[in-house]
Amino acid sequence: MTIFNPIWRVKIAGIQYTNYVLANLSTTSGRTNIYEQANAGYVSLELINLDQSNIDIEINDAVTIELQNSTATFVPIFGGTVVDLGIGIAASGVLGINQSVRITAVGALARLPKALTDGVLTQDFDGNQILTILTDLLVNSWNEVPAALTWATYDPTTQWQDAENTGLGEIDTPGSYELAQRASSTIDVYSLVSALATSGLGYLYEDAQGLISYASADHRSIYLATNGYTDVSAAQALANSLFVQTRAGDIRNEIVLKYGTNSNSDITDTDATSVGLYGRLAQIITTTVKHQVDAEDQAAFYLTLRAYPQANFNQITFELTNSEIDDADRDALIGIFMGLPLRITDLPLNMVAGTFLGFVEGWSWRASYNSVSVTAILSPLAFSLQAMQWQDVSALEAWNTISGSLNWADALVVA
Repeated sequence: MTIFNPIWRVKIAGIQYTNYVLANLSTTSGRTNIYEQANAGYVSLELINLDQSNIDIEINDAVTIELQNSTATFVPIFGGTVVDLGIGIAASGVLGINQSVRITAVGALARLPKALTDGVLTQDFDGNQILTILTDLLVNSWNEVPAALTWATYDPTTQWQDAENTGLGEIDTPGSYELAQRASSTIDVYSLVSALATSGLGYLYEDAQGLISYASADHRSIYLATNGYTDVSAAQALANSLFVQTRAGDIRNEIVLKYGTNSNSDITDTDATSVGLYGRLAQIITTTVKHQVDAEDQAAFYLTLRAYPQANFNQITFELTNSEIDDADRDALIGIFMGLPLRITDLPLNMVAGTFLGFVEGWSWRASYNSVSVTAILSPLAFSLQAMQWQDVSALEAWNTISGSLNWADALVVA
């Protein structure tokens, strides 16, 4: 039994609003399913200004929201920029006026659809190509620094490698698949990097600070091998939040995968047994994968993923003020992120055999006075588990630590 009273820290334009009360908060991050790339994170929050102190908030100001964990450490749960600001009266009386400050902010991915690029790329791996495009947009070159900027006003704690970084996070390089070159053709940045991420079987995401990042195809396998699962019990979740769904609409038993320069080549893979059971359900997937052998591997992976219906864990909600949740589980949930491997136990009968293994795809926070909950959307483990590359295995790994009964064909993760 552990008592948890949420303590928040809100920073806007680097200023901590200690004299305001967080009345309501709602955030959404990640994606709703594994078949698409992530969209920009979103937060709506209401602060109560108790003393009518100066409200110095502007559009495009940076917003960071943090929640204190059991070790009294503030953990960021959202980072973005202000896109909407409203000020009203929450209450008034003989003792004074309380003002309501309502703020809407979005994550850095929101910038990408509004930015254009010629998108010229040499033949390279997915992570390297994505880094090239995002660096050009998000990291200022010397001549892009404002001419009026002086060293005296520059943040003295800034490190050289992070200077003038306006939103670039961790990019897995070089990546897992070699992609074809791309000639000059104007396109919005989100469409381009999303296509590159899909071609590499990876995904874009915003980290807790709101920086745009990229996870390559084997990112989750490596994380799982290194860190294992975060274990949570469904018995500690809100009962009416548990929802497992199996859909016919997810089935695809014929995959046509386009690849090569300008996606001008294609290969087809079919699961005859699934066609016999459910009828022919086809999908065309467009990539810029360079090599046919990689295209064949990807088509086989998509077919394995979608030829037969599988249960998806559409949502599970934990109220963090629940005293039955111990500090370790609560801290893990506060640090939730896209790709977190979860093992959910104690599920009721008829729900994925009582235990669900999967990865977090998206999540949302809801908070009010002395209440905070987090809702996770998960995909099954098999949907994401890519075989680790030889160079990704720890140099300290020894043969005698690996199961002697493990077949080479099944050695997806070395842990």
